[in-house]
Amino acid sequence: MTVASAKYGMNPALLAKLTGGLGDQKSIARLCAEFGQLYTEFLPDVFKSETGLNVKVGYTGCETGLMTDLITDLGDDIVIANASLRNWCPHYVLTCGNNFIITLMENLLGASPDAIEEPIERPLSRIELDLATMVFDKIGSVLRSGVNAPGGFEATIQRPRNAEDRVSPAGEADDFAAAFKMTIGIGSVVGEFALVVPQKALLKTNVTLPKSRNQAPKGQKDWGDQIGEQVRRSHVTLQARIRLDSLTLRTISKLAVGDVIPFHDKEDVQVDISANGKDMYVCELGKAGANYMVRVTDNVSTEDEILRHLMG
Repeated sequence: MTVASAKYGMNPALLAKLTGGLGDQKSIARLCAEFGQLYTEFLPDVFKSETGLNVKVGYTGCETGLMTDLITDLGDDIVIANASLRNWCPHYVLTCGNNFIITLMENLLGASPDAIEEPIERPLSRIELDLATMVFDKIGSVLRSGVNAPGGFEATIQRPRNAEDRVSPAGEADDFAAAFKMTIGIGSVVGEFALVVPQKALLKTNVTLPKSRNQAPKGQKDWGDQIGEQVRRSHVTLQARIRLDSLTLRTISKLAVGDVIPFHDKEDVQVDISANGKDMYVCELGKAGANYMVRVTDNVSTEDEILRHLMG
């Protein structure tokens, strides 16, 4: 029960109807379908102009209910962000299936759409969350162009989080809302994105289709370049492995503080360097002043292979 309904001792649904926060199913379905048309017509153009990728978008329908219930019903394998648009809605929620973000990342790093299979369900990595930020920015810009909120303000979108890490904004009300859902796919991989919007904002909205199409923002950097730069700037923890002499289990079980195990290599000691379980370089062990160090002697993986591995 909301604070207002408790104050007036009134059924929350009835109070919401009287105060413009709950509409009839027919009106809500019509508004959600209009948003579906907006995204179906314009979001593919945005992706095509800025990434060169053919993205398929379709409207699948809407659900109504309390905001928290609608968000929960979207599942766990999603990335989610709190958002607002001044003069339209102070709080709504954007979500997108993790499988689409993972697939988009692989495409931007050079994989062929026809060669990409459905990814396994998993939370997004930090770099994939950076890409989700860019995706939500485009979803938010299409929304802003269609609702024509006075003042021409841009949507404010918080950093996306995996569903399990979502933090509700302070003072979030459990309003009656609607979730309109869209499919979004590249190649054979089809995901879903959704917007969960309080009905109070929806019922005041006149959805209009923008006049201009196929126009990429001036100065927009290629998404692939941006992601590549982000990967290269990311700090990665390296692990070094040195092969030691083999010992019997009896000897190992009796090792004590101060015992010494010799290296397997008798001259230059080979060190294998890896990150996130991926072998990257072969090195040799050395010393610089008082510090031990390694010197790269060979590459195990190419630069592209390293970037593809670390981005996941």
